[in-house]
Amino acid sequence: MRDLRIIFMGTPDFAVETLKTIIEHDYNVVGVITAPDKPAGRGRKLRASAVKEYALSKNLNILQPTNLKDEGFLKELEALQPNLNIVVAFRMLPKVVWDMPQYGTFNLHASLLPDYRGAAPINWAIINGEHKTGITTFFIDEKIDTGHVIFQEEIAINSNDTAGVLHDKLMTNGALLVIKTITAIANDTVTVLPQPKDSTFKTAYKLNRENTKIDWTQDLATIYNLIRGLSPYPSAWCELYNKGIAENIKIYDALPQEEVHSFDIGKIIIEDTTIKVAVNKGYILINKLQLPGKKAMDAKALLNGYNFYRDAKMM
Repeated sequence: MRDLRIIFMGTPDFAVETLKTIIEHDYNVVGVITAPDKPAGRGRKLRASAVKEYALSKNLNILQPTNLKDEGFLKELEALQPNLNIVVAFRMLPKVVWDMPQYGTFNLHASLLPDYRGAAPINWAIINGEHKTGITTFFIDEKIDTGHVIFQEEIAINSNDTAGVLHDKLMTNGALLVIKTITAIANDTVTVLPQPKDSTFKTAYKLNRENTKIDWTQDLATIYNLIRGLSPYPSAWCELYNKGIAENIKIYDALPQEEVHSFDIGKIIIEDTTIKVAVNKGYILINKLQLPGKKAMDAKALLNGYNFYRDAKMM
């Protein structure tokens, strides 16, 4: 069996589960590379990444380069004598980094590659109404998410799964797939499969203000999938027009209701403690939303102190 010296690269909570599982399996992690501390909160105090916080708790060697091509950083990396790099939710690596270790650099990606290459695979799988997604380990090459596949595992998407729920499923299963990959590399039993080179696959585009806005003229399923595919982060948003004032709101939780009606698209209907928005062939029942400058709250709590007037509509 090969004697592995692992460098782990990652930043958010999604990556912590994998690093934790690697440590629990007694693999030799000689270094952890994560993002530099960033200002956060009202006080703009520096905050460490989730991976750094975990690495500190385990007394692991931590590197936080701002430039992955910096000569000082590369010398530090070489001094650790790594022979395997593992990447989970990090940033694009220069060749000088991913080509350094003897046994290569592999990445865990939260989709069934080649579908959903890119920045937001979990969100887009739900937004697009997929019934399954998965996780993939693959060796990194010059392009983004195009390297040879090592292992894949399918995971079902339930009709009410949010991005948050799916994130946790993929995070847990992904950590175990990384262990399976490390074991194969340690035993020198890896076989790889090249990804197809055509461009007919679905893409996980970076989320932005334009593609996270709700278009209430779309069909019921499309709107519902957008809301749950962006919940809890970054959240779907739209304009609420009420009493002559339009303001941006966020919607975190909703349900679809198929029903024939004659209301205008976007019309808001209040029934007891329920907020309904009229769409094509039904309603979106809003369970949790956030007004500007307020905390997110459920519909019942909102209706206790907020009035929707006759002209109220979503735009």
